[in-house]
Amino acid sequence: MGDNRNMFIAIGVSLVFIVLYQVFVLGPASERRQAAQEAARVEQEAELANPSIGDDGSVFGAMSREEALAAETRIAIDGPAVSGSLSLTGARIDDLRLLRHETSVDDDSPVVLLNPRGAPGAFFAQDGWSAAGDGPTDTPGNTSEWTLVEGNTLTPDTPVTLEFRGSDGLVFRRTIALDENYMFTLTDTVENTSASAATLSRYGMVRQTGIPEDFTNFFILHEGPVGIVGGRLHDAKFNSMDPGDEDSWTGSGGWVGITTKNWLTAVIPDQSAEYTGTFQLIERQGDDIFQTSYLLQPSELAPGASMTSTSRIFAGAKNVEILQAYERDLGIERFDMAVDWGMFWFLTRPYFTVLHWLAQLFGPPFGFGFAILAVTVLVKLIFFPLANRSYASMAKMKALQPKMEEIRAQYAEDKQKQQQEIIQLYQREKVNPIAGCLPILLQIPIFYALYKTLFVTLEMRHQPFPGWIQDLSDRDPTSILNLFGLLPYDPSGIGWLSFLSIGAWPILMGITMWAQQSLNPPPPDPTQRRIFAFLPLLFTFMLAPFAAGLVIYWAWNNFLSVVQQYVIMRRQGVETQLDKLVKRLTNRGAER
Repeated sequence: MGDNRNMFIAIGVSLVFIVLYQVFVLGPASERRQAAQEAARVEQEAELANPSIGDDGSVFGAMSREEALAAETRIAIDGPAVSGSLSLTGARIDDLRLLRHETSVDDDSPVVLLNPRGAPGAFFAQDGWSAAGDGPTDTPGNTSEWTLVEGNTLTPDTPVTLEFRGSDGLVFRRTIALDENYMFTLTDTVENTSASAATLSRYGMVRQTGIPEDFTNFFILHEGPVGIVGGRLHDAKFNSMDPGDEDSWTGSGGWVGITTKNWLTAVIPDQSAEYTGTFQLIERQGDDIFQTSYLLQPSELAPGASMTSTSRIFAGAKNVEILQAYERDLGIERFDMAVDWGMFWFLTRPYFTVLHWLAQLFGPPFGFGFAILAVTVLVKLIFFPLANRSYASMAKMKALQPKMEEIRAQYAEDKQKQQQEIIQLYQREKVNPIAGCLPILLQIPIFYALYKTLFVTLEMRHQPFPGWIQDLSDRDPTSILNLFGLLPYDPSGIGWLSFLSIGAWPILMGITMWAQQSLNPPPPDPTQRRIFAFLPLLFTFMLAPFAAGLVIYWAWNNFLSVVQQYVIMRRQGVETQLDKLVKRLTNRGAER
């Protein structure tokens, strides 16, 4: 009995202890963590609630880029791949040019990626801290002034060290290092010199004011907020977000950022830390602000203690090799997913690998253009048996066209009988009309994946092709309106009539499409026949604004298909439209 009483007393004391520990220890700690997260969120948005005012009284957002740069104290950035400056206000990386990439073929000035707060189209990355609870809360945020304590210019060989001293005892020392490419590493040491514990959360953010100028707005390409949180890909397109939209996810590993077709700016937390990643479109007078950010789980820093935290900022070109090297060497989870590989990623990734290898094999200046031609041939070879079966079926169908026309004429008033006779004709001749379509349907995702690979990857940018193409990522610069440059007239300024300005390669693509279509059996319905006859012209106009590399790929693919299909049809004894055309021209020559 005494043992049972002692056991009940022990259980009671344990329960009281658990309750007291929950009320006085775990409860306040949880509240401090929630308060820290809320404080960070409020701090991140406070600056956006009203336009910021510069020291000279000017409203941020109403200055030129040069004025915005001059309004804050800066440290120069000078690397092999990037140059610019970072601001000591907020320690923002907000002035960056990409030295390896020219603005355009005709303008060799570097691409401007980041713009300072206050300039049109402001775009920058920032790393800061927030605090909550009863301890010190003066932490470096959006408008905090850092002090340069070591270094003058940020280069791969000379990192810089900044310091921020809070008014209530927190001291932040940040060392910023730059590598040979596009990665900034920010190592912070935080010391608590106060007499109270501090509850701190580190955050990183990328902000884009308005939609960027180089936004392509193409349906197969993702441009906008993107990130990996907890092993999962999250993205949102610029034009699909509404003011006030906000989505958050919690996990560890990964990164969040904002991307356009060729460029990415991303903030990367400690890959082992738990954090919340957020996408927002913040409504503000003037241009709205796209923001991606992460917020680490709060940490408690005891009086007199210090801690070290490391984060990274990537700002540069979406070069696949560089992204994959960071993923491999720094352990950044799925970093090459910044490239929009799409739903057929299991095809687009291998395509890119082969394209890149072939481009290096062929070498400059036309390596990538020749790689496009070569990889199309390789795909054709892989699917050669399947395509042969399809084209052989089409050849048989085309050979049966005269007999089918006779049946349609004989049973023009009896559609049911007409269908029965045509089916019997198929059975006698052992022809399956579906057999010609199925192999082509199976190849559609293959060629779409190759098309997407060419569209979304950076490597085609500013690559020439033999002839007049100087940039495979841009449209064909020639125009039928000035006879492809023979007339001294620039047709680019004709306004809404610009759709008539069709280049030579889109016209070649349309011709190859017409040639391939002429080898196929015509649809039995006259209306469908007219629609199909119109398609090559329609696609010529549709693809005229596309990147020249894509149009060349499409034309080359059509040409290979025409050659293959023509050979098969001749073996089947089918006279093609080309044969008829050659015969007419030969007869006219003989008559003369």
